[in-house]
Amino acid sequence: MSTLKIAIQKSGRLNEDSIQILKDCGISINNGIDQLKAEASNFPLEVLYLRNSDIPQYLIDGVVDLAIVGDNLLVEKGKGIEVVQKLGFSKCKVSVAVPKTFEYNSVQDLANLRIATSYPNTVNEYFNQFGITVDIHQISGSVEIAPNIGLADAIVDIVSSGSTLFKNNLKEVEVILKSEAVLAVSPKVSPEIQKHIDTLKFRIQAVLRARNSKYILMNVPNDKIDAVGKILPVLRSLTVLPLAQEGWSSVHSVIDKDTFWDVIDQLKEVGAEGILVCPIEKMVL
Repeated sequence: MSTLKIAIQKSGRLNEDSIQILKDCGISINNGIDQLKAEASNFPLEVLYLRNSDIPQYLIDGVVDLAIVGDNLLVEKGKGIEVVQKLGFSKCKVSVAVPKTFEYNSVQDLANLRIATSYPNTVNEYFNQFGITVDIHQISGSVEIAPNIGLADAIVDIVSSGSTLFKNNLKEVEVILKSEAVLAVSPKVSPEIQKHIDTLKFRIQAVLRARNSKYILMNVPNDKIDAVGKILPVLRSLTVLPLAQEGWSSVHSVIDKDTFWDVIDQLKEVGAEGILVCPIEKMVL
């Protein structure tokens, strides 16, 4: 049987979240400290731990079949690589930042400035759409220090919380793109490998649906069940079980965690009581 090869970042938060989602998919990975390669014991999968910046080329060359990688990196180095699933973690922005003392009104204020970045292709493409010329200084590592040492007038870098910019007396002025971790596939996968990819994608989608949902159950007067059904975003239909107390039923459904409190308020208004909310481990449709 062929083995699916997946690349993930060898260290950092993206590494941790990538390993976790594979574990949540029921895949047991036999990895030790400082290993560059590890096999799953219960799925035809091999994990390669790579430098983040190298992953797009490994996909293009077909060295790996899949990768969990930030889509900002695919914009920079992996044009044409197919994204088969957004994963919802490691969210960030690729942004333009300038010193706090810089008077900024519009993107035109950045014309002809020296910009330090690890994303030269992304920067060129962004400014070209405005017909603006900038002087790009490609560097790796601590990009945010460049204005303080006189290397650049501005930077383009990843921004998560903004604390690093604040510490270096910089302010965000333009967001070039928003990014998150994605599941990306090589253009050179075989039909047999594609079957493994489809299986893994199915499991990941079940995990993601569960992460974004909660199981909800409540006691509802029978004459209010229709009103509750109009509020709840059910999968197919409500589960309704009669209670020992006449005229009441226990109603079960699934709720989106992002709209949880608004929905709870509406349910209380129509007469729902004893509302319980539980986590969901997996959700298979």
